[in-house]
Amino acid sequence: MLVGLIISSTCLLGSAVAALTPIKRQGQACTAALVIDDFSHWNENLNSLEGATSDDGTMNATSVDGGVLTFTPSETVESYIYEQFGCTTALSQGYDTISFDIKGPEAASVSLEIQTQPNCDPGTTEYNSTYFTIDGLSGTLETIQVPLSSWPDANLDGVVGFLWYGFSKGLTGTDSVWQLDNVQLLCGGTPAPPPPPTTDPGMYKELKQVDISASWLTTSSSSDYNHHNGTYPDRHCDGHSFTSRASTATHYHAQNDNPPNHYAQADFDLSLVGLGLRCLLAIDDFESQSRLTFLYYNALLKSSSDDGTMKSVVVRNNKVTFTPQNTDSYWYSQVGCMDVRAYGGISLRITAPAGSQFDVQLGSTRGACGTEDTKSATLTTRQLGWTFDGTERLYSIPFSKFSGIDLTKFETFYISNLKRPVTFGPLAMYCGDTVREFVVKPPIQPSEPTATVGAPPSRATNIVVDQFMNANTNALGEWHGGDEGLDLTFRNNRMTLKTNDSDLMWNTQLTGKCRDMRDWQDAYLHIAYSGSNKFSIALQQHNEKCDESIQPFPETWDSLEAARYSDGGDIYIPMNHFRVDFERLVGFALKGFYTTDATVFSKLEIVNQVPRGWTVPEKLPSGQFVFACKRPNSFAFAIDDGDPVFARQVMDTIKDEGIKVTFFTVGAALQDPSTNLSSLYNDMAARGHQVAMHSYTHPALEGLPDEASIDWEYSNMIRAVAATFDGMHTPYFRAPFGTEGARMRQRLAAVIDDPYIVQWSVDVEDWLWAESDTPEKQLDAFKRDVDKGGNLVVMHYLYPSTVGYLKQFIQIAKATGKQLMRVDQCMMDPNAPPL
Repeated sequence: MLVGLIISSTCLLGSAVAALTPIKRQGQACTAALVIDDFSHWNENLNSLEGATSDDGTMNATSVDGGVLTFTPSETVESYIYEQFGCTTALSQGYDTISFDIKGPEAASVSLEIQTQPNCDPGTTEYNSTYFTIDGLSGTLETIQVPLSSWPDANLDGVVGFLWYGFSKGLTGTDSVWQLDNVQLLCGGTPAPPPPPTTDPGMYKELKQVDISASWLTTSSSSDYNHHNGTYPDRHCDGHSFTSRASTATHYHAQNDNPPNHYAQADFDLSLVGLGLRCLLAIDDFESQSRLTFLYYNALLKSSSDDGTMKSVVVRNNKVTFTPQNTDSYWYSQVGCMDVRAYGGISLRITAPAGSQFDVQLGSTRGACGTEDTKSATLTTRQLGWTFDGTERLYSIPFSKFSGIDLTKFETFYISNLKRPVTFGPLAMYCGDTVREFVVKPPIQPSEPTATVGAPPSRATNIVVDQFMNANTNALGEWHGGDEGLDLTFRNNRMTLKTNDSDLMWNTQLTGKCRDMRDWQDAYLHIAYSGSNKFSIALQQHNEKCDESIQPFPETWDSLEAARYSDGGDIYIPMNHFRVDFERLVGFALKGFYTTDATVFSKLEIVNQVPRGWTVPEKLPSGQFVFACKRPNSFAFAIDDGDPVFARQVMDTIKDEGIKVTFFTVGAALQDPSTNLSSLYNDMAARGHQVAMHSYTHPALEGLPDEASIDWEYSNMIRAVAATFDGMHTPYFRAPFGTEGARMRQRLAAVIDDPYIVQWSVDVEDWLWAESDTPEKQLDAFKRDVDKGGNLVVMHYLYPSTVGYLKQFIQIAKATGKQLMRVDQCMMDPNAPPL
């Protein structure tokens, strides 16, 4: 995967740099490679050309041994390494390739910036930066050669530096150590020097020469300029720093399980490496509805909320629309007592009706950070000079207009006094005095296999399951019906279904008990429909007793994506694509609707062949969907995230009861230092409890509009868990709200091999009773499901009553005679710790 991004930038380089690295590499044809750095003087911040080299302290650790620089990129800041030197006319002298030896995690990627001036005249004061990404590293120290032609818009007769950044985690996410050595410009027509000698003959793999014949991409910015401050105090610009509006074109490598955030490169100005700050800094990119309105976080994982004062807050396409209830409605977003003196203000795009006005307030902390004593200043949109006409326009909030705000302790952005709906785009702080906007790179939808499989005819007899003649029974005389909240209409042998809730389902049964359908495994499910195909189709499996009074019922099911199997008004699915036990089937379910558009169903049947020419996609992996423990005589408490205030009480209770449990954690809350959850869960893990995943921001995943949004949740969740628990990777996942569907399962299985999607067969119903007048009904619910044979619990430590009942829950479970254990242990996972 190769990526290029061109950003024009200018800076007064100053005499100090010219004196440090005199311009002397011009005009002479090269005869050998030009060694830029062998890292023999790394500790002096000097390279082999007597120019500056450093990581500016952005790495967690660096060391040099035998001329090889070893480093560990930081998890919390953008890490980089740069090489600066006097202006070199590389093209004229015949240098055509940059070569370096690098070791990164297997399948990892790294980006390389080249810095070039328009010319090498002594008075030249501007340079351009262009970026290029290489992926698929081997995991061993290897030689990479990148032709300078990979940067087609760079002036190769004015090269002044290179910078490495964007060190990805690679295939496993556990290897964080990198190495760099032997940086040089190769002279065209001369052989490349061999790698330095090593006592380990297997240390180097074959040289990898980057092929850019058809895969480099560039996106040009407007003619805005950046400033570059190096590590030397005399190398500076005019005191202002800002970034261009740039959108990075990015391709993800097919083997990369952890694609970057959509804006991972767009918000980082690489010309500001010496300042150690982002320019632009996104306060909120409005990437996630649930992050903003369920967890109440912005992109900085700081508090952001309307405190329930708005009529609605809707996030869509990296924008948020606020609809006020009245003029008392407000919304705020915090940055956390930040020193923002390098920033000139806040930029955002706004769409508002003509004549709209509202108030903008900025606040700073008075006194020590962490106190609630604040100072604020308020301006109206009219005072800011804003007017609206119903179209989207870019606006700025210059800090200089808000008198009295302490920019060393900037805390809050706050809007109020809204009278009409208003839509905001990404909210970001820009450096310097020139307004720049934060641009979110459009999400790249994941590609899926396009191969088809054979669809031979079956010997099975055809079965018409449902013709939608009435609201209560299907064509087999069995029950059909849906969850409360579905909008259902039966008319003229058709059912029209519409919903805005991806958690709701409609069922049509094959039988009230178990039906042996092994003779139909080679047949096809056919659904005739019109309208939307944005839903899942599930085939449900009964429990071993074929008794719906026993938990769980159904025992499990497999869900397939209607859109993958549809063409026109028909859906044909091979029955054997449903991975369930065909000896004890219950029926079909239509579920996981991710649009409010209606679907009209006219027939659901099992047929022995598909129409001539019909193609069937291959079955995608969908993980293990479990409601109960597999180990005989076992019982597991699976506890979802709650209020950190109660976490210690939960720990003490389970310690007193002498059991091990599983905790499902939300990634964003885990990364918020104010929750202390990272410390708490590390403590729990150290005590032998299992920690598993519960998404990044807790949305109903199947209800998200596209697969890129689902992937964003998974990739950030996996990163958060790995970063918090020393590279840990777990296949155990619980879907927020238990909302399941084909897309969320398929995407999880695409990034985690054979995941466990953990539901439950014992529900304490804390969401229903904990804050009611009868919280003791949580005990009744627990006993009810345990008496039915349930052995896998869902509960949250959100409420004092639930946490208070935990001891009784445990004692009730112990009274069954079953052994209490972690979820992985009750699943008989060979990788689980022994009992």
